[in-house]
Amino acid sequence: MQVEDGRGEGGETRPGEAPGRPELVPCRAVPWRAPLGWLRRGWQDFRAAPALSLGAGVVIALVSMGVAALAWHLGRLALLAALLSGFVFVAPLLAAGLYCVSRSLELGRPPRLSASLALARRVVGQAGVFAIVQLVILLLWARAGMVVNVFFPVHAGDLAALAEFLLIGSAVGAVFAALTFASAAFSLPLIADRDVDMITAALSSIRAVLRNKPAALVWAGLIVAFTLLGFATAFLGLVLVMPWLAYAAWHGYREVMDAEAWPRLE
Repeated sequence: MQVEDGRGEGGETRPGEAPGRPELVPCRAVPWRAPLGWLRRGWQDFRAAPALSLGAGVVIALVSMGVAALAWHLGRLALLAALLSGFVFVAPLLAAGLYCVSRSLELGRPPRLSASLALARRVVGQAGVFAIVQLVILLLWARAGMVVNVFFPVHAGDLAALAEFLLIGSAVGAVFAALTFASAAFSLPLIADRDVDMITAALSSIRAVLRNKPAALVWAGLIVAFTLLGFATAFLGLVLVMPWLAYAAWHGYREVMDAEAWPRLE
């Protein structure tokens, strides 16, 4: 597979970069069906560490239930506040702990909770940067929705106006959803594996997604389908689905990104 190294024009090292290190993390082109292999290897990791996997899954399911309870009792604003102030920041830390399981198995080490917690502590700062970026995207997304509502109002009984509102609103939402997915797809496993800042990781992830659009679309579709399945089972399915997807994301990162120029976190 061809690797895109992310250097400047002519392959030169730019000011501020380590010698021999590209500006962004290089990426490889993968076939559209690659995510199916990620899921297969992710399931193997789940079976290799069932206790840690189920424990993390229970935590994720309980957090999701808590957010849903806030939304039910206090309204959508409470749901947004809970997401912005809590889960958006906690999710990368939970994911980092799960990536550590796949990472340990890949290195031939037994997965341990202590190692997962230690890695999560190491990436707290980068998780904070990720949370801030996601907060900005969510706020812009919400503002864009308000703008669409202002310029394309829907009146009772006006089906044409409703169809126009839904079409434009969906298109705007798709842009923000794609940006969120692209920035997070490979960046979170990357910061859990290598000493790289979150901005570089996010930009590298976006470029990797753009270079692998068919595989990225399949991967995004699988994430949506599995997550909806977890919600449809009254959140109980998330206990299985979320760790499985996290392990699959790790293997996706390892197949797509070539981060050997950055030091490994220990």
